[in-house]
Amino acid sequence: MNIERKNIDEVNATLTLLVEKNDYEEKVEKTLRSYRQKASVPGFRPGHVPAALVKKMYGKAVLLDELNKLVSDKILSYIKENNVKVLGEPMPSESQKSLDLDTQETFEFVFDIAIAPDFSVELNKKVSLPYYDITIDEKMMENTIKSYTGRLGSYDQADDIAEADVVKGDVVELENGNAKEGGLAVNDVVLCPKYMKDDAQKALFVGVKKDGIVVFNPKKAFENENEIASLLKIAKDKVADVTGDFQFSVKGITRYKEAELNQDFFDKAFGKDVVKSEEEFKQKIQDELKSSLSIDTDFKLMMDARAAFLKKLDGVAFPDDFLKRWVLSTNEKVTKEALDNDYPKMVEDLKWHLIKEKIAADNNVKVEDADLKEFAKKTAKAQFAQYGMMSVPDDVLEGYVKDMLGKKENLNNIVDKVVEDKVIAVIKSAVKLNTKSISLDEFNKMFEEK
Repeated sequence: MNIERKNIDEVNATLTLLVEKNDYEEKVEKTLRSYRQKASVPGFRPGHVPAALVKKMYGKAVLLDELNKLVSDKILSYIKENNVKVLGEPMPSESQKSLDLDTQETFEFVFDIAIAPDFSVELNKKVSLPYYDITIDEKMMENTIKSYTGRLGSYDQADDIAEADVVKGDVVELENGNAKEGGLAVNDVVLCPKYMKDDAQKALFVGVKKDGIVVFNPKKAFENENEIASLLKIAKDKVADVTGDFQFSVKGITRYKEAELNQDFFDKAFGKDVVKSEEEFKQKIQDELKSSLSIDTDFKLMMDARAAFLKKLDGVAFPDDFLKRWVLSTNEKVTKEALDNDYPKMVEDLKWHLIKEKIAADNNVKVEDADLKEFAKKTAKAQFAQYGMMSVPDDVLEGYVKDMLGKKENLNNIVDKVVEDKVIAVIKSAVKLNTKSISLDEFNKMFEEK
């Protein structure tokens, strides 16, 4: 089987494949023999169907399937062996002639391919990019510490009600100050005065002790029907009938208490004896903030690098017609109008992808298994931290990481992110960074202005 490449221009080419009978005949015959052994045809015993009948029934389909396999394998091997940097996937050419499987023995296939343009990325100290160092101020430290102590606090029983307490008790509907005959009565109701819409109703609860009595009006206290229905355990369509006062008998008061800065708290937050003093704790917080903020500053650097390097590709030819045809053929829901509108952004994303690939190749960037595991581990820790799980056992973490890397979509995303992080590290070390100290508010405003 022969394959010939013809360059149309710098970024477009065709591949013409000539498939002759001796390329496919043996495999087609082998497949048909297999079909004959398994074929179930009325009037014939299994394995004794005439070969000519089997060929008549399945010959064209088997031939077409084999031709597709041969052509696909040959194109892929040609691209790999010749290191052709294609964009998208090879597509049957619009000049492809129809095939006659009844009479032809030699078949010609013509495919269009799009080739990534050749360009260079200049990485040296002549290239200057802004780099923002976000200042860690007292407010940021205080908020982060409060976040830790809040997540790792405890629930304690209190003697009297504060606005943010969770209060448990029994409610009874009243009429003229007494329990209403046939009225609502619900045990073990739970509410929090903080979430009442009416300040006067909140005030009725604040300061009341356990075993005390509160007379309140649910209709005034709560904002919507769902809250009242949930509180009184009634259907929403019955809420309109609830207009009067209720008696709330306080059975329990639960108060959330933020954690104190002591060794027990440090161990829960970071693991046994990792932090042993308030000073070490604050240093740990500062280090974590720096690490977290560096992700944001590196992201901004990436955006600035992207803008700078994309300008360098102005005027570089791209196979626009091919790419549009490829997108339309592989995405049935995309219309030509939508594609025309989105195409400039798509090309920018493609250019940036090629730039990152170029930087990675020029600087021998490689992704090892250890890189993927480390990134997955950091991601897992961050996800657990969102739910207040600051110190996760190693075996649990390892299992979570294994699960993340075991899913193809997750793995591909992690590989892309690790490559991007390594590319940003290359850029940071190679170009001139104009470092500027900036507050977090100022930094965030730069994104708001976009």
